[in-house]
Amino acid sequence: MFIMGNFIEAVARILDVGLTLYMWIIIIRALISWVNPDPYNPIVKFLYQITEPVLSTIRRWIPLRGIGIDISPIIVILIIIFLQSFLVQSMIQMAIRLKS
Repeated sequence: MFIMGNFIEAVARILDVGLTLYMWIIIIRALISWVNPDPYNPIVKFLYQITEPVLSTIRRWIPLRGIGIDISPIIVILIIIFLQSFLVQSMIQMAIRLKS
């Protein structure tokens, strides 16, 4: 069972790194949106392409247009933190139990 434990731990660690990377991409996109970026810049296009599907889904679920500020990046970051605290940690603890 230690092989399955090692596999689950490896998946959990990769998921943790991926979630952390996506959180930083969301933060960078939010910061760039404050300065009116050039929409034809390849970096800006990449950031929008990779984050807009998630952010638009959050905007559809929680329509907060009346407050004048887009809080969808904050909600996505909170979801990522929840996933890291709950899902990744649960996977690591399951892997530890399978190893012993």
